[in-house]
Amino acid sequence: MATTQRRGRRLAMDPGELDAFLTRQRTCRVATVTPRGEPRTTPLWFAWDGHALWLYSLVRSRRWTDLRHNPRVAAVIDDGDAYGDLRGAELCGTVRFIGEAPRTGLPRPELDAPEALFAAKYFGTPTMPHDGGHAWLCLVPEKVLSWDFRKLRAR
Repeated sequence: MATTQRRGRRLAMDPGELDAFLTRQRTCRVATVTPRGEPRTTPLWFAWDGHALWLYSLVRSRRWTDLRHNPRVAAVIDDGDAYGDLRGAELCGTVRFIGEAPRTGLPRPELDAPEALFAAKYFGTPTMPHDGGHAWLCLVPEKVLSWDFRKLRAR
């Protein structure tokens, strides 16, 4: 269960707003730490199932190597151009590696829903194409921070 946001509560998204926002957005930025302790941030597509952030990562990437060494991660999803339109969320926790790596499409019931969401969102198809280079990471956030500066106008 994610911890409750204390600072910035006036600007925080309520659970319904956060769910809608995460469902619509297409790209997150994933922060990892290298084995040498250096921070690294990379963009990545994702699917939100209302409970977890599902990340589809190249298995031959530095991000994958970083997470194998240290599975702690922060993901930021944001939107907006002008200050008063900025909104976003930061989800923090520990990723789990789900399924074979790389993913070949072997039956994995726990991947049915995220793969359907991801396939519809990015490929416009009902089933997930597997390219032999990607695999799944699941982040059930332990901490969620959100902001919606559009709420400043409503005051």
